Amino acid sequence: MEQTQNTALLVIDMQEEILATMPDETSVIIENTGKAITSARYYNIPVIYVVAGKTHPATRNIDESMKVHPDLLPGNEEVTVMRRRVSAFTGTDLEIILRSFNIRNIVLTGISTSGAILSTLCEAADKGYGLTVLLDCCADPDKEVHRIFMSKLFPCQAEVVTVDEWFNWW
Repeated sequence: MEQTQNTALLVIDMQEEILATMPDETSVIIENTGKAITSARYYNIPVIYVVAGKTHPATRNIDESMKVHPDLLPGNEEVTVMRRRVSAFTGTDLEIILRSFNIRNIVLTGISTSGAILSTLCEAADKGYGLTVLLDCCADPDKEVHRIFMSKLFPCQAEVVTVDEWFNWW
């Protein structure tokens, strides 16, 4: 279990365009991620947003495709990192940002479990970060894949907890 000190919350790909591709429980993921963001802000945990810089072929405006859901918008002082690869680390300034905040523990939320969350988790583990994944703040287009990753794979490298369990750590 990580402490609030030296911890950052990563909010990955919670963009309107991406959320529109998710299963029915999108509203629950948005609500739970909102709780995590509110809690992180309360405990002065940096919230770092990661947005996919790739656009869907039908999207004509990259700024539109990168819009974070209105219920989860970054605060004025919060950092947004644009990623062009699957991992939030590859080709971005994320590691420099984490070092500047002296972050050693990362809490992951976002879309998709089998894509950006998996790749970011693996790279963060290789880099030696302590990891927590908020089970009910992540989603994948395939519910069974999500279940397997959360119950079998991710616990090998991270603590997997609900947002309410994460609250109770403090």
